[in-house]
Amino acid sequence: MSVRPARPTERRALASVQASLSEPNPELLRWAIDAGNVLVSTADDRPVGYLLAVYGDSVHVAEIAVRPDHRREGRASALLSRLVSSLETGSRITVAVEPGNEAARELYRSTGFERLRRDESYFESGAALILARRA
Repeated sequence: MSVRPARPTERRALASVQASLSEPNPELLRWAIDAGNVLVSTADDRPVGYLLAVYGDSVHVAEIAVRPDHRREGRASALLSRLVSSLETGSRITVAVEPGNEAARELYRSTGFERLRRDESYFESGAALILARRA
């Protein structure tokens, strides 16, 4: 397993991974690939997972997705680790997670994220827990 920046030629493969999300944002993914804000986890040099980050005063993990047949292999943790290691020490990283998504909540808890607040209208489908940590 390796983690590297996404390539523009991988748009279709990444869109396929994104389809597993409950609220995919194809426009955001296209923009982020062009901006160089997507890291991919690969199997045989094919993207099977990705992390999409939005940079500003803090870094926001806008999407993280792994194909169902490659989950529980440590890919999401590896993507987060690569992101954290690329940032200046002390940089703030945030993420929004659906309250009922126990797998995602455990991933973020295990990688040092802590709950900041609950936002009742973050997702189209409802609430999100806003989590944060420092690099």
